[in-house]
Amino acid sequence: MDDPYLNDLKGEFNSYSNQLKKLNKKLLKTNSVQEQSKIINDIDSLANKMENNQKQSVKVKQSRLKDRKKKSKK
Repeated sequence: MDDPYLNDLKGEFNSYSNQLKKLNKKLLKTNSVQEQSKIINDIDSLANKMENNQKQSVKVKQSRLKDRKKKSKK
């Protein structure tokens, strides 16, 4: 399904994924407990954003599919 909004959501998800990889590498390199705590909070925040992104994506897909079914019945 080629939908501009879904493509934007996918792009955002990929961006979050890349940021998560960078934070993971940064976490492994640091020895400071305070820095590790900050990075873990950032990872947690990104994980929540990714989860919300996926929920929104599912809602949009379902909505688009319903619209297609309605159009095909007409």
